[in-house]
Amino acid sequence: MLGILGSQKRTCEGLSRRHLLQAGGAGLLGLNLPKLLAAESQAPFRNARAKSVIFLFLFGGPSQHETFDMKPEAPDTIRGPWKPIACRTPGLLISEKLPKTAALTDKLTVVRTMSHSFNDHSGAGHYVQTGHRWHVEIGQGFNVTPKDWPAMGSVVEYLTQHHPEHRRPMPSYVVLPNSLGRLQEYRVRLERPGETAGWLGRGFDPVTTRIEKKDNKDNPYWRDCSDEELTFQIEGLVNHESLTLDRFSRRGSLLQQFDQSQAALSTKRVDAYDQFQQRALSLVTSSAAREALDVTKEPVALRDRYGRHLFGQSALMARRLVEAGTRFVTVHYDCVDGYSWDSHRNCNTLDKHLLPTTDQALSALLTDLDERGLLDETLVVCMGEMGRTPKANSAWGRNHWSTLFPAVLAGAGIQRGGLYGETDRDAAYAITQPVRPEDLAATIYHALGIDHELRVPDAQGRPTHVVANDGQPVLELFG
Repeated sequence: MLGILGSQKRTCEGLSRRHLLQAGGAGLLGLNLPKLLAAESQAPFRNARAKSVIFLFLFGGPSQHETFDMKPEAPDTIRGPWKPIACRTPGLLISEKLPKTAALTDKLTVVRTMSHSFNDHSGAGHYVQTGHRWHVEIGQGFNVTPKDWPAMGSVVEYLTQHHPEHRRPMPSYVVLPNSLGRLQEYRVRLERPGETAGWLGRGFDPVTTRIEKKDNKDNPYWRDCSDEELTFQIEGLVNHESLTLDRFSRRGSLLQQFDQSQAALSTKRVDAYDQFQQRALSLVTSSAAREALDVTKEPVALRDRYGRHLFGQSALMARRLVEAGTRFVTVHYDCVDGYSWDSHRNCNTLDKHLLPTTDQALSALLTDLDERGLLDETLVVCMGEMGRTPKANSAWGRNHWSTLFPAVLAGAGIQRGGLYGETDRDAAYAITQPVRPEDLAATIYHALGIDHELRVPDAQGRPTHVVANDGQPVLELFG
């Protein structure tokens, strides 16, 4: 029995498009699977509102009460220590700790009603970056697995590689400044899920840069970084942990060393690895890419506007990459100290570090893109993977709360000065217009000119939807 899922768009015969596509996979329309998949993936990126996406990922779960959904009339155990500040969006109660962002809310929309039920960092991070619930149950894992769903950026990379007319000299998907979890101090080595290609294949993984810490106690997100630190080395080049752009130009034997490394790998893995390495190498061999990766080319005043901390300089790097042609850039604000945005203990780090650096980088990015005429063609998303409990704990921190959290969207036709969704008096639940991760993913794909009902072959060659079956783009967000 064929079920009608997802889109309610119907043909004149009363069948949904998804129903027809599923039927087509069974041969009803006279198409075999390869032809069907080819037909579905035609013309990605055409009629797109966004040429690129910059995803600012505040990993750990920023509190809605201390950011974009303040409740000043709630009891003191709920409302938090700070007051709302005047902004340019009627009805938006934004924290006084975000003054730069408050001054330009006329450039963005705040979605107050993000919601899901995966109340765990790794699984929630996977959910918001893929549009699919993680297959690992809560508490049963931390790290990436081969069965993970592909990140939105990996789907973009896949479509770019399969449509030569859309290829660019830059990799389509880049992650800055590190893979998620790499700098975090924890009892196990963390490689958080959500940003990789998963079962789509390593050849569509992000090209990821690498920034080191000074020591185990160092947090480069909370201090100024020197130019010597901001080399943005390319992660994953075989046996070349010390590789930088300058060193690369002096090492003619690099490809030979790659070939030697491949001898120990299986044929299937070599093919994917070659594909990944080719994309990584494009960043260090292309003159445009080399130029884009050199953040020191920017004027001093602009770099200061973003902030010399790691998040600010990474956001600036993201702008340089999309300007050079990269389609999807994820910038992580990771939990280097084990907590950071995962603010269980107290709000001191929010006050001193987290909110000021985010406020500076986000406001600078939006202003910079707008001044360059790039905001209309660049979708900016800024969010965490969950929110925090309405009631503070005894240490005046807040615990995990995936039921409600905010997201900021700007550019690429997103309504300016918008406010989406209503929450209850304690910022605990959505009253109207809840938005799930699958809906957000569908919205991002829609902005990029990618059909949210697109299917791609999984590891077994089966047609698989890039967004969970019932995910729908939130078209009301667009002006």
